[in-house]
Amino acid sequence: MKVTHPSNSLCRSCRADGSSPPAEATKPRERSHMLSPAEDERDVLAAFKTVDDILVHHARRRPDATAYFFEGDALSWAELDRRATRIANGLIAADVPFQGRVAYIGKNNSRFFELLAGCARSGRVLTPINWRLATPEFIDLLNDFDVEFLVLDDFLAGQLASIRVGAPRLRRIVMLGAAQDGHPAFDDWRDASPETGVEVRIDPEDIVLQMHTSGTSGRPKGAMHSNRVYLAQARLCQSGDLGDWRQSDVIMIPLPIFHVGGVGYASYGHYLGAETVVSREASPDGIIQTLRQRPVTRMGLVPAIIAMVLDHPDFDRDLVRHLRCLQFGGSPISAELLERAFHAFGCDLWQQFGMTETASIGTWMALRHGEEVEPELLRSVGRAFHNVGLRIVDPDGADLPVGQSGEILIKTPTLMNGYYKRPEATDEVVRDGWYHTGDVGYLNENGYLFINDRIKDMVITGGENVYSIEVEQALCRHPAVLDAAVIGIPSQKWGEDVMAFVVRRPGHEITEDEVITDCRGRIAHFKCPRHVRFVDAIPRNAVGKALKRVLREPFWKDRPTSV
Repeated sequence: MKVTHPSNSLCRSCRADGSSPPAEATKPRERSHMLSPAEDERDVLAAFKTVDDILVHHARRRPDATAYFFEGDALSWAELDRRATRIANGLIAADVPFQGRVAYIGKNNSRFFELLAGCARSGRVLTPINWRLATPEFIDLLNDFDVEFLVLDDFLAGQLASIRVGAPRLRRIVMLGAAQDGHPAFDDWRDASPETGVEVRIDPEDIVLQMHTSGTSGRPKGAMHSNRVYLAQARLCQSGDLGDWRQSDVIMIPLPIFHVGGVGYASYGHYLGAETVVSREASPDGIIQTLRQRPVTRMGLVPAIIAMVLDHPDFDRDLVRHLRCLQFGGSPISAELLERAFHAFGCDLWQQFGMTETASIGTWMALRHGEEVEPELLRSVGRAFHNVGLRIVDPDGADLPVGQSGEILIKTPTLMNGYYKRPEATDEVVRDGWYHTGDVGYLNENGYLFINDRIKDMVITGGENVYSIEVEQALCRHPAVLDAAVIGIPSQKWGEDVMAFVVRRPGHEITEDEVITDCRGRIAHFKCPRHVRFVDAIPRNAVGKALKRVLREPFWKDRPTSV
């Protein structure tokens, strides 16, 4: 049996003009009107206008049910509601202005979601920052985003002095964990504020989250997501595009919450009122420990982590006996790994493709347990969500026919409100409501999207376009190759030469000539690397994307361009 999907329609009403967040209103703000408990739950959810409406509703309907579970501690909806009010009052008392930026730098923790709830209630903007960054990178983002309040994980306490000096705009630093050097512990700071009502009126277009881009090709930018965008994303769990989501689900979040894939996946449980289980980080040890604690029915991972979990000596089928669906993204899944995952997890796998700017929304594909999957479809990232439009265009913006590669454009109601303080950068990627992804790909006759490469990662050698992903896939088919990354380097003769960075599999030996010869047996000769460099590891960011700008820099640093 082959995988089939319903047709999709084009969204005509999305808005992404990159405008600045609305100014604070002059009159007292109030919570949005809530429908009566007697009305149908789905209709109630559909009427929400703000992120805070979600919490108010679930705290009233299911006060004692678990909202978040983290390392043995269960947080009910009623308690989350109380803590949100305390945090909101604490931010106001700290003189963080309406729509002011609040940063979180730390590993996954249920307190992040408390902070998100407090920001949503008070009209402040939460911006999670990658805790793996170096201190100068922290400081650069804190200053660039005008952060006024910082929650810092206590394992990063050694960075406090540098942050205080380098980010003078900060009004307050609160520690996640133990108090440090005069900065209070988060729980103590939160509980010192009152539970009195918060008189703030929130508009659907007020920004609630600001996610920074990965920075694989340059300086990260802050993608602003309004209440409207958050809700548009969260509601897709009821569309059928992402399968059968239920309020009774127990949803596990191991992906980092500073990445749109982590915080976006958490939005579905938040919206439905389901329990969300927070894993401190996406390590096999942490995931297995969390699976032992709760009957997880849904979780999201990347293929590389799926493989690591399956290889873990403590993994067994009993740990995932409740699992109904495993969602993944970040890269296509190989036929070998798909077969292993089906056998080990015994559930459907759901692929999703999107980016920070679209709140992780773009395409989806269901790989159902027990059904035959066409091998060709494993190279695809699926078809568009029901309310998402896709186009493939040439450099002049003209639409290309089926099967022809060009830049991928996306139109979606989850499109960001723009990049923070960067209207020119916003206008560069958002035109007439279409987001220009910078990815090269094509659509087949059934509407499946296939991604060839990033435009900036495409190598042009002798006038021929070479997609680095295709070369990397060919390289990794050799049994001695564990990992590979491909870039273009300067060539007087061809403009660019294809160069491969290769990680040998432990216990295997292979030479440069053997790599090139094997590759020539798999793809056209002009696509194959002319140069191979063996390395211990490919530099990657926190979600596994190869940092090709780091690989390119030594070859292009003395040249005016790197393309």
